[in-house]
Amino acid sequence: MFSATKNNAILSAWQITLAARASFPAIFSVNREVLRTYADIESESSLWMKKLASFESGDVIAVQIGNNPSWPAILLASLQLGLVVLPLGMHIERAEYEIALNTCRVRGRIGVQNEDLGCDRLDTAPFHWDEPQPDLLKLTSGTTSAPRAIRFRAHQLLADAVNICDTMGFGSDDLNFGVIPFSHSYGFSNLITPLLCRGVSLVCSEDRLPRAILNGLASSDATVFPGMPVFYQKLTESENSPALPHLRLCISAGAPLLKNVAIGFSQKFSLKIHTFYGASECGGIGYDVSETREYEDGFVGTPMKNVSIQFREDSGESLIDVRSGAVGDGYFPQPEPGTLCDGIFTPSDLLENSATGMRVVGRVSDVINVAGRKLNPMEVEAQLLRFPGVRQVIVFGVPSSLRHEEAVACIAGTASAADLMTYAHSVLSAWQVPKDIWIVDEIPANERGKISRRELARRYALKRSANLHSSPAQ
Repeated sequence: MFSATKNNAILSAWQITLAARASFPAIFSVNREVLRTYADIESESSLWMKKLASFESGDVIAVQIGNNPSWPAILLASLQLGLVVLPLGMHIERAEYEIALNTCRVRGRIGVQNEDLGCDRLDTAPFHWDEPQPDLLKLTSGTTSAPRAIRFRAHQLLADAVNICDTMGFGSDDLNFGVIPFSHSYGFSNLITPLLCRGVSLVCSEDRLPRAILNGLASSDATVFPGMPVFYQKLTESENSPALPHLRLCISAGAPLLKNVAIGFSQKFSLKIHTFYGASECGGIGYDVSETREYEDGFVGTPMKNVSIQFREDSGESLIDVRSGAVGDGYFPQPEPGTLCDGIFTPSDLLENSATGMRVVGRVSDVINVAGRKLNPMEVEAQLLRFPGVRQVIVFGVPSSLRHEEAVACIAGTASAADLMTYAHSVLSAWQVPKDIWIVDEIPANERGKISRRELARRYALKRSANLHSSPAQ
């Protein structure tokens, strides 16, 4: 039987964790019921090795089980057998799911079957990896709309976990509240690998309703909460919130944290939200370590420990090159040497640097070309957020026959479109003013808390087309 223990960094770290914490609780329910000890995880991984024994080293196994307490054991068993793990979200769309299976050459899928976990073998031909063979694939769209994967080996995943724990300052005395998806890079690196490699126990939760999160944080005595901006916004709006005396560290990642949301949460719960900036391709990049610094839209702190950042421009908006031991080996199936290669990753974000830290000011792919002039949507968003009654705003580009592209502002709040348009004309240059103000109850986000400008533009086009077809003939 294949065994990767001697050469696999996560398995080696796990043996140290197991020796020190075998009898300790490792995984809790939200009601603080012990679901697994560290010894239980080891025993369960042996059972999964038997279930997966018919697969060959290098086979890709998709894991689609939500925030199930079996996640750590399945990962350990897969690594022991030399299998390649592909985490998949529970709410992935069917079309994207099928593309992911085909793209990543998936030969087996572990999923929920009648409330239990089971493994299905898929009719897929064996695939032989170029060296080095990955241990895990992270699904991403990268700079394209089609799903693709990032190749990782165990030592890179371990490096990210170490950087996160050491920079954020949590360890085996803490209890991580796991409600963000384990299948997402953020959840995997902040919850699963810290448990295995640093003995940071976690709470498993699937319920993302604000009241359930608050009650779970209170009843579990969790000390660390890796969350997303949408969570903090909803928690701030909740009434009759329970006390959270054990919670000491709140982390926000996955999407930009708005200043007004952060201030509201801090005033209500007397806890600072620490912004965390990273990417699937390289793990953690920046983190706001300060407990006293005032909130600022787009602020993402200073480089993580063991992470080197080089700005391509000396001043103003700039792309960055990220170097660390956590950077993945490349994209699969098609590499992209100019973006991810040789331990260097270049995100598509534009950042500004200062003496106090970094600030994300936009994305290259989000820039709107208005008659040849480059409009950064975040500049428009920052102005519109100042108007009373605006809770959230996302600006995106739509095609224009005369100006190539024009801006549209999607806004959640109580302000009227007419009043906002008047305000926009008063604070923005004429070419920056959105062509349309689209008022919604909530701006839709996916399970990772991310909002896609591309998806909003698609929905806006459908809405506009439906309105045109429903209008009476002139």
